[in-house]
Amino acid sequence: MNTSKLVDNFNRHLNYLRISITDRCNLQCRYCEPQDLIPKLSHAEILTYEEILRVVRVATRLGISKVRITGGEPLVRKGVYEFLHELTATEGLKDVSLTTNGVLLKDNLEKIQAAGISRINISLDTLNPTKYHEITGHDEFDRVWQGIEKAHQMGFYPIKLNIVALKGINEEEFVEMAQLSFQYPFHIRFIEYMPIGRSDFNPDSLLLAPEIKSRISDLGNLAIVQEDEHDGPARRYKYEDAIGEIGFIPALSQHFCNKCNRLRLTASGQLRPCLLSDHQEDLKEAIRQNCSDRQLSDIFIKTVRHKPSDHNLIAKNPARVCGQMRAIGG
Repeated sequence: MNTSKLVDNFNRHLNYLRISITDRCNLQCRYCEPQDLIPKLSHAEILTYEEILRVVRVATRLGISKVRITGGEPLVRKGVYEFLHELTATEGLKDVSLTTNGVLLKDNLEKIQAAGISRINISLDTLNPTKYHEITGHDEFDRVWQGIEKAHQMGFYPIKLNIVALKGINEEEFVEMAQLSFQYPFHIRFIEYMPIGRSDFNPDSLLLAPEIKSRISDLGNLAIVQEDEHDGPARRYKYEDAIGEIGFIPALSQHFCNKCNRLRLTASGQLRPCLLSDHQEDLKEAIRQNCSDRQLSDIFIKTVRHKPSDHNLIAKNPARVCGQMRAIGG
């Protein structure tokens, strides 16, 4: 297999695979999981670690060089640290990172570091413990923040704090959140809320990146930071004299589809060409019918051919994606 097969119909070279290893989570964030709980996948319905590692080996031979592990909450899955160690040893992978809500971070950072992970993203929509409980349904803010500080002390870099902009809930904290970039070398990333799956959060109007940027402009001028090879969709900025960065992920207001380089593997073994589309191809069934690596490669190539030029979510009239974020992978 050559390394140029994952090129879509719009000449985008896809080298990034995001993998959800579980749809389980130890939080119940209002914008992610509705109160009338959707049934979780059974153990038999999710890919085994061995199956995931096989998919990754095939993917790297097709040109995938970057993998991010997500959930649900990936750290709740038994055996995850041994899996991460095997994953980072996969030939052809140049970058392996982890997205977590941080609840289990403090007690497991040594295992994560020993597995070869140095880049972590942590979801943190508020710096207020009471509001954190309101958003997530759990009183875990202190534990999460202790994990973030310990990760910083242990040398994890970059540490990215992902903040979903929620109108009427956390918008008054944006300045305080941005100020963290003066105290820590963190990447503070403001994410436009995306209507994916069923949710108990229905904002009257969306908070978009230009408004968020305006709200934090009193802290100083935001200079553009040059992109590097590991960058995702965030538009990167930095205040003068800040040791950290500010990022905006404008999925609705200024979508970044033209340079999207990613595919997604869901917890149930479905390969999706786009987060904001419900099209997917079934890898799990093929694997469990003893398909060859060549047949798996063909499924990757077929999926890439279905990658849309852009998504159909727009700021003024957003559609809704049917799949739940916790199973697709955030």
